[in-house]
Amino acid sequence: MSIQIYNTLTRQKETFQPIEEGKVKMYVCGPTVYNYIHIGNARPPIVFDTVRRYLEYRGYDVQFVSNFTDVDDKIIKAANELGEEVPTLSKRFIEAYHEDTSALNVRKADLHPTVTDTMEDIIQFIEKLVEKDYAYASGGDVYFRTKKFDDYGKLSHQSIDELRLGSRIQVGENKEDPLDFVLWKAAKEGEIYWESPWGQGRPGWHIECSAMVKKYLGDTIDIHAGGQDLSFPHHENEIAQSEALNEKTMANYWMHNGYININNEKMSKSLGNFILLHDLIQKYDPQAFRFFMLNVHYRHPINFTDELLDSAKTSLERIRTTVENLEHRITHSADLGLENEKWLEKIDQYKARFIEEMDDDFNTSNAIATLFDLSKEANVYLQEENTTIEVLERFVALFDEFGQVLGLELKQAKELLDEEIESLIEQRNQARKEKNFQLADQIRDDLAGQGIILEDTPQGVRWKRKS
Repeated sequence: MSIQIYNTLTRQKETFQPIEEGKVKMYVCGPTVYNYIHIGNARPPIVFDTVRRYLEYRGYDVQFVSNFTDVDDKIIKAANELGEEVPTLSKRFIEAYHEDTSALNVRKADLHPTVTDTMEDIIQFIEKLVEKDYAYASGGDVYFRTKKFDDYGKLSHQSIDELRLGSRIQVGENKEDPLDFVLWKAAKEGEIYWESPWGQGRPGWHIECSAMVKKYLGDTIDIHAGGQDLSFPHHENEIAQSEALNEKTMANYWMHNGYININNEKMSKSLGNFILLHDLIQKYDPQAFRFFMLNVHYRHPINFTDELLDSAKTSLERIRTTVENLEHRITHSADLGLENEKWLEKIDQYKARFIEEMDDDFNTSNAIATLFDLSKEANVYLQEENTTIEVLERFVALFDEFGQVLGLELKQAKELLDEEIESLIEQRNQARKEKNFQLADQIRDDLAGQGIILEDTPQGVRWKRKS
């Protein structure tokens, strides 16, 4: 079996062949940090964290880099409005990003470079483009000569002529051609700036990723990824810059995740349906949101509603209950010397199916369907009169594997009961043995008042706290 990846560049699925056997170099465009990220911004971290996890699960050593844009027009504007310094604002929202995405079980990248930490490399990159006549200085700005790069438009599948239609030179720009894009921007009065061969200024948006990829991963990488909105012009411009300078393919596979709509409408501040991740995870289980996001194939658009998120929460809890039931049964089962081959083969078939689905362009939607079917199978097994630790533990182990790949916590975190509550549960058990059901019911009500819900099962009493 081999992994198939839909490559935006070729518009088709291709068999994944890394540059170096067993290793993957992967770069994902990160956020511009001037506020908390919205739930649309949260999709790429979830999607490509899952891609990374699966590649590692399949035995690859993944070198994963994702940047932060920590100086930009939006950041400068927000800093001025709040009366903060640009670095202070950026640092605060980088920390907020890590905190919020960590709640989604998104692992940090191996490297999270920033523009300000890569400034010297960015300037050197631009200098070399100027030397090769792919870029030119004009009025303190530096622009890339788009028409000089023959393959411009190959990612978005647009021709130079198509792109030129409707393009205009804006007031204050000193371009040779309307399609030329900025690499270096001269600083306006009062703005943060860095010294450069072209005067005081700061980088354009697109150049930072080209410089970071080259510095941290090399001239050619395996996978470059990001949101669908970045395909053009951001990634198109990255290709032009990097391939013009390095004279090599920038990335062999380009991956883009689809958009998010809110109640079937495009998310926007003007429509009042703009949802910040920071706010959402205060009200909902962050794991339920991750589960919701992975329930749709990453390339497809996804529609967000409170009802759909509630449904995802219920589905996730159902799977967690299955795992909890399996673990509970393990403590009440024994090695009965039964023939387990039939059940062990069934479990192995679910593993093979999961891998087959994920190999098909990381189809988490079908992988989760496999997870549901595994849960149904486990519940069938739990109805067996005689269950064995071997099969139960194999079920639990496979749930663990799937959970690790999808970044989902399928085991409920249990809080320890204090001695008083433990004693009350034991008293209730004794009352039931003595058929003192009035006392048993009273103890159940007392525990409920303390937020403890009891469940009487064939394997004994179980408890959980009210959520």
